[in-house]
Amino acid sequence: MTTLEVRDVTKVYKLRSGFRSADLRAVDGVSFRLEPGRTTALVGQSGSGKSTIAKMLMHLERPTSGQILVDGAPVGRGRRAEVAYRSQVQMVFQDPFGSLNPYHSVGHHLERPVRLHHPRLGDTEVRERVLALLRRVRLDPAEDYAQRRPHELSGGQRQRVAIARALAPEPGILVADEPVSMLDVSIRLGVLNLLASLQEEDDLGVLYITHDLATARHFSDEILVMHRGTIVERGPADDVILRPQHDYTKTLRAASPDPERRLAELS
Repeated sequence: MTTLEVRDVTKVYKLRSGFRSADLRAVDGVSFRLEPGRTTALVGQSGSGKSTIAKMLMHLERPTSGQILVDGAPVGRGRRAEVAYRSQVQMVFQDPFGSLNPYHSVGHHLERPVRLHHPRLGDTEVRERVLALLRRVRLDPAEDYAQRRPHELSGGQRQRVAIARALAPEPGILVADEPVSMLDVSIRLGVLNLLASLQEEDDLGVLYITHDLATARHFSDEILVMHRGTIVERGPADDVILRPQHDYTKTLRAASPDPERRLAELS
């Protein structure tokens, strides 16, 4: 079981235009903790800094200041430390169309992380793991899906492949950055239910990044509300959504579609 802690993390980008320069503080002093078996939702409008946090957690960006700790220890430098970190922390990207290489089969996308993080496995064992991963994300017959290329799959099926790829190293932490925002409404619930069941089966700590308050409430234990790079409100999911304290959270809630509230207004 893995615990990940973000401690007072700040990210500042240097912007340059001609001879002028300015600082853009995308994330400002953010702290939170991801624990086994719990889902934390990070919500906020576009540009609030949510995806910047995801990139820092995946080491696609480095914090300007602050620390990211795994099981209480800072992450080391070098390739070995990076591979060890990625075996514990994995990500499901927002775009299932852009995160998979169209030239390679589904099986190839899953074989690579299995071989990288489990180098002692033979070819037969690798193949068995790939098929088992496909079955875990409800892509069956697995042998058929392993031979397909991404363009032969629907958007929901591609995102399931991306989830399987994230599970290949057997991580303890899963970062899901808007994992259903680019999918048809009719298939979003199936993908979210899949993530919820996998989280329970593997005792994963999940960071669910979204702008959708309804799914944040129903699929997370805790909600962090982010505005202009800072966390303005946090707490149990029901408390934050049903009894918001910060004006920004109240604005998000008022702007979110709510059929029950609409029915109450019409009655």
